[in-house]
Amino acid sequence: MKSQQLVAQQFGNMAENYLTSTVHAQGADLERVQQLAMLEQPARMLDLGCGAGHVSFALAASGGEVVAYDLSASMLEVVARTAAERQLANIRTFHGPVEALPFEDASFDLVVTRYSAHHWLDMTSAMKEMYRVLKPGGKCIVIDVIAPETPLLDTVLQTVEILRDASHVRDYRVSEWQTMLENTGFKVHDHDSWKLPLAFASWVKRIGTSEARIAALKAVFGDLPEEAKRYFQVAEDYSFVTDTAWLTASK
Repeated sequence: MKSQQLVAQQFGNMAENYLTSTVHAQGADLERVQQLAMLEQPARMLDLGCGAGHVSFALAASGGEVVAYDLSASMLEVVARTAAERQLANIRTFHGPVEALPFEDASFDLVVTRYSAHHWLDMTSAMKEMYRVLKPGGKCIVIDVIAPETPLLDTVLQTVEILRDASHVRDYRVSEWQTMLENTGFKVHDHDSWKLPLAFASWVKRIGTSEARIAALKAVFGDLPEEAKRYFQVAEDYSFVTDTAWLTASK
C-alpha cells in the first residue's frame, strides 16, 4: 500500500533522530510504563509501532519478553542495535503493519502503543488485531497526542500535523479513543492527559519537513485565531504545546 510505504520511508530516513529525540526518549509516561511492567510482571509484552524502541527499553526492565513491532525496518534496526548495546536480551523485533499482526491469538499479557496510532491507516483493523493478540484479562495502554474536543482546535491540530508530516492520519479525541476501544470489545478503565511542549525547530527537523512545508506551517501558526493561539500556546518562534493522553483498557 502506497500510504504504508510513505510511513516506512518517512520514519526510516529519520530513525536515528527518534532515538535521540527528547520528546520520545523521556517523559513521566515512560517511567509509568516501566513501573507498570515491574509491578505486574507480564510474561510477554508488545510495543506496537515501537519507533526507536523507547517503550520496549522501559518494558524490558521487568524481565519479561518484549516484542518491538514496527512498519519501518530502519527503526527496528535502531531498536535491535540499541537493545544489544544496553544488553537487553529479552527484546525481539518484528516487521509489519499493525492491521495484520503475525502473532497468535491471546499471545500477549500487555500491549502498549505510544506516539504511533496517529499514523495508522485502518483503525478498525488495528484495534481488532490489538484485541485479538491480547490475553483475556490483559491490559492495553494507549499513549498518544490527542485532539481537543472543540472542532476548531481539532482542525488546527490536524492541519499543522499533516503539513509537518505527510504520513499523518489523525490525532484522535479522547472521546473517539473511548468509542473505538469499547466498540472493539475493550473495557476502558481510565485516562488522563497532560500538555506536551514541542520546540518548533526540532519538531520539523526530526521528521525532515521540507522548507516549503515549514513556510506553510509558519503561515498557519501566524494567522491562527487568537483562541487557537492561546490554547496551543504558540510562541514567537512557533513552538507550541499539544495535548497527550494515557488510556488504560483491558480485554
